[in-house]
Amino acid sequence: MTERYLPLYRKYRPQTFLDLIGQENIVKAFSNAIKLGKISHAYLLCGPRGTGKTSSARILAKSLNCAEGPTLTPCGKCPSCLDILNSNPIDVIEIDAASNRKVEDARNILEKIQFVPVHGRYKIYIIDEVHMLTPEAFNTLLKTLEEPPENVIFILATTEPHKVLDTIISRCQRFDFRRITNDDIVKRMKFIAGQENINISDDALSVIARSSAGGMRDSLALLDQISVADTERQITPDDVNELLGRLSYDILLELSSCILNADTQNAILILDKIYNKGNEPLQIVSNLIQFYRNMLVVKNCTDREIAIELTQLSEQNILKLREQCENTEIEQLLYIIERLSFYSKEIKDTTNRYLWLELCIIELASGVKYSSYSQLLERIERLESGAAPAHTAPAPRYAPPVKNVSQPAVAAPQPQVQAAAKAQEPEITPAPVEPIEHKPSAQSRVEAQPEETQEADDSPVQSAAPSGDMLSNWQGILQNIESVPSRMFFYNLSKPVEVTAEEITIVFGKEIFVRQAKEDSKHNPLKKAALTFFGVSDIKITIRLGSHDELEAAKPVINFEKKTETPQPKAPDPVEEENAQYLEESMKPKAEKKITAADYSDQAKMVLDVFNGKIIE
Repeated sequence: MTERYLPLYRKYRPQTFLDLIGQENIVKAFSNAIKLGKISHAYLLCGPRGTGKTSSARILAKSLNCAEGPTLTPCGKCPSCLDILNSNPIDVIEIDAASNRKVEDARNILEKIQFVPVHGRYKIYIIDEVHMLTPEAFNTLLKTLEEPPENVIFILATTEPHKVLDTIISRCQRFDFRRITNDDIVKRMKFIAGQENINISDDALSVIARSSAGGMRDSLALLDQISVADTERQITPDDVNELLGRLSYDILLELSSCILNADTQNAILILDKIYNKGNEPLQIVSNLIQFYRNMLVVKNCTDREIAIELTQLSEQNILKLREQCENTEIEQLLYIIERLSFYSKEIKDTTNRYLWLELCIIELASGVKYSSYSQLLERIERLESGAAPAHTAPAPRYAPPVKNVSQPAVAAPQPQVQAAAKAQEPEITPAPVEPIEHKPSAQSRVEAQPEETQEADDSPVQSAAPSGDMLSNWQGILQNIESVPSRMFFYNLSKPVEVTAEEITIVFGKEIFVRQAKEDSKHNPLKKAALTFFGVSDIKITIRLGSHDELEAAKPVINFEKKTETPQPKAPDPVEEENAQYLEESMKPKAEKKITAADYSDQAKMVLDVFNGKIIE
């Protein structure tokens, strides 16, 4: 019977600290700890997958329990070394926290921790993926992890250290494993390929290293898989890309050329050819993002060596990228990457992935929503050639018409508003409104005075009345208030004291109105209307309780002209017209809906039948 095949990542697992690739700082720390005899009771090894966490834990355990140790070079022949090499847990117990994560499993460890080691000096517990333990299991190990028996060492390994409790981390010596560089991965795979007689090119090894995201185990697993693809010829990067479902570099260059040259038809044809070969839409978008990222790096790096180091591409491919992006702006590449990232998210969440992939390529190839900087500058120059001078102040978004300054900016209570609205619209006959018993407020009784009692003369406006500019500004601000209730509130109850582009001061006759005016539902519409009217970015609004003199001074004096001829109807005021219509609609009585037997539910009808048609409401 033939011997069982051992995968490359297991066959070439590091057995000593010298074999550990890409973790020089951790190797140095462990080596010095062994030399100086400063062995901690608990270690926490963190880092991405395939970077050597479990291998380092085994090497440390082997170095401590070796018959010749503690030593940096375990013999590999003593019972302790053979047990670790053959994965026979006697003194070194490996526990998978993903499948042993309960409190009972943690208690099981505590029960066996009191036994002395059999072959070695220490009893070592290696808990892999320790972040999978439940909080209860963590708390069960907490005290023992802080003060374990003298001959017990805990080595915890995890890829997600943020999920480990802080109380656990504080009791361990933490070591963070970094991703292995592509150069180190390529060197290691080149050595293993020579040992295993695998005919593969250096470019193919580079493609494998880039696809492993800094993990040695993933690289060796992929090398093991590609080694049986074709034994008669050398393995090329295209073979690796085909195995990974990735696009070849020539296909990416061809598709990118169609996108940058706005050749939508050929771009769709190439996309269809790629998809029919079995490439997934999400993988296609990911390859394009990486391709344009490399193009952006080449565009910004004049030094060829730096570009090769950052992109991990061959010199020939660097030259092709530089030639293609020569007439392409950096902003266009950024825009393409941003749109590809957007469609990548959409493709993940949709069922029809190929449709969104087509939309992505069509948008990029047609240049939708993108204009080069030169085109934008040309458009700006054309606009500026006929634009107003830069020192000209911008006109406000809304310019209110200037009306008669003697017209009151603050309307009287509701009865006067209704009468004024009717007087300004003589041609419109309002619908009859049923009388409603209306009790005016105390303020209405004080302020509401019929126009007949006012003295009519031809004297000019008194000096105590607000100025005409202030009234015009206040009226324009009221016209810009979008909310009709808020507009009516300020129109009927507030009195303007100062209305300028820098500050607005209004007063009220009662404290309750002041509190209501300071609420966001009233204050924000007023401020928005003021900003719109004056065309400024900020304005100070003061709302307070007015004194008797301020309230009297804020009242405009209405002058009546004594004329024998019939007065001409004035143009309707849009504010008063809308306010009067709102008041008229709100004062209409709501018709009560009569409920018939057909409107009752089935349960109500049953009750109706039980009580002989008599319903008690």
